[in-house]
Amino acid sequence: MTKVIIYGSLLCPYCFIAKRTLKKLGVNYQEIRINKNSSHMREMINKSGRFTAPQFFINDEYIGGYGDLLNQVKSGELINNLVID
Repeated sequence: MTKVIIYGSLLCPYCFIAKRTLKKLGVNYQEIRINKNSSHMREMINKSGRFTAPQFFINDEYIGGYGDLLNQVKSGELINNLVID
């Protein structure tokens, strides 16, 4: 089973759009909210090297931020790399 993790924030518009996009595609994901716990923010920065949300990982492989996810959706690469539940 494919594991998708999103590091995001409740008030982040890009996080909201990305989650909505994944839901439309039938992709299950786990969200880790960086605004609720500072250790989650540090974890996201250590894993991605970036300070902004959202950041995406598939099976522990770093995908990137919102723009990177959108590019993979548009190209079909995201669906090719996922096992949809």
